[in-house]
Amino acid sequence: MAIQRMVNASPVEAIDALIRSLVAYEKRYQLSSAEFYARYQTGNMGDTADFVEWAGDYQHYLQLKEEVEEKLVAARG
Repeated sequence: MAIQRMVNASPVEAIDALIRSLVAYEKRYQLSSAEFYARYQTGNMGDTADFVEWAGDYQHYLQLKEEVEEKLVAARG
């Protein structure tokens, strides 16, 4: 995939864009992002440009997801 800088107005838009990217990788490689990332972290996937970008997108997705979940919990008070 071509490297693109994502500029989103909200965390929800950013998560949506990341999910679209992750789904494209999952379809291309027939592997869930979670399974890919587990293998990648143990060095079993190599470090092609696609895999480095996929890993980065997955890390960013997990971080944003956690931030949104924390905000939702805080908003419930």
